[in-house]
Amino acid sequence: MKLYRRFSSAMNGFTQIEHAFLKEGQAIFKDRGAILILLIAVWAYPLVYSIAYKNNVIRNIPMAVVDSDHSALSRQLVRMIGATQEVEINLETGNFNEAEQLFWDGESKGIIHIPIDFEKKILRGEQAHIGLYCDASYFLIYKESLSGSLKAVGTLSAGIEIKRLMASGSTPDMAKKQRDPLTLKTYTLYNPSGAYGTYVMPGLILVILQQTLLVGIGMIGGGRRERQKMLASSKNHELSSIFYTLTGRSLAYFILYVFNLLFTQVVLAHWFHFPDNGLLLDIGLLMIPFLFSVIFMGLAVSLLLTRREHSIMMLVFLSPVVLFLSGISWPTTSLPPLLYQLAHIFPTTSMIPAYLRIRTMGGTLQDVIPEFMFMTGQMVVYGILAMLSYRIFLHRKTPVLEKEKVISH
Repeated sequence: MKLYRRFSSAMNGFTQIEHAFLKEGQAIFKDRGAILILLIAVWAYPLVYSIAYKNNVIRNIPMAVVDSDHSALSRQLVRMIGATQEVEINLETGNFNEAEQLFWDGESKGIIHIPIDFEKKILRGEQAHIGLYCDASYFLIYKESLSGSLKAVGTLSAGIEIKRLMASGSTPDMAKKQRDPLTLKTYTLYNPSGAYGTYVMPGLILVILQQTLLVGIGMIGGGRRERQKMLASSKNHELSSIFYTLTGRSLAYFILYVFNLLFTQVVLAHWFHFPDNGLLLDIGLLMIPFLFSVIFMGLAVSLLLTRREHSIMMLVFLSPVVLFLSGISWPTTSLPPLLYQLAHIFPTTSMIPAYLRIRTMGGTLQDVIPEFMFMTGQMVVYGILAMLSYRIFLHRKTPVLEKEKVISH
């Protein structure tokens, strides 16, 4: 008899899960706004961003040269700067005011000024200077234009020094060693080309997944509040029933986002050659607590939204905050301690570094056990919070429902 009751209870639970799963799936696919957020936006945003960052690095930055020296050495320096991948010399002039006006007009992103005594000082063995004016208001342009110019100036300076040493009797090999007695070898790990798209897109995709999921759940929940539809009947407030219903609803969103993950993590990553150094199995296991944490968080928060539009307001308010706290635009280690702790309210704060450690750096799931356990804890906490929130919500709505039932009779 006990075994039969347990079996009957389990079957009843599975029936409730199936019913909630189908109902939530119908609610999603009947809602055009939810389809726009949960399917179209999840595919469109990463695709548009990936296309925008396809070039990955900034090249051929237009710069003006003010050559006041008009010497063979100054012309050689101009050719060397223009030969770099980063800089393109689009104008040469001896008038600094003209070059400055081109900068203000936006036709050049910087100015290289070679003074009138440039070659003379070098031939006399004195230290010469050149002026480099870069647009630091745009950090990427500033970095690349400065890097290309310094590369050319450093190469020219090294050649001049080696020639002086050879003139004093040193062999070419000795001159090179004397010029650089300590050689620095740099190894750029995980992103050798310094590509911006390779750096920003993997983490940004996770933020998009989280935000669209929260907004989509909030939109469905806000729509229910507008129509005054309850989670279950007023007589069924047991936590077990709420658990089964929330499980069915969460599975509807989870399965939907499995297809979104296949597109973003497999198809999109292949198209745009994002780093793929980890195992997809490890990434898939890491995604389970991440997605369920976001889903349960969304189910709990959706009870606070009385209208569908509130979810869009939540997106506008939270997205810049989440993006900043995620560590993409600014390292989380440089955040104030209190803000860093508050950042862990959002699953992406733990998910992004763990994901990058596997996908970009080639780690395994064992290398991200602390983040995996933390997100698992988030999943449990947000799941309990969603259950309690729905139970409180149902108790608060019960008198209204009973009153409506009496009037209908």
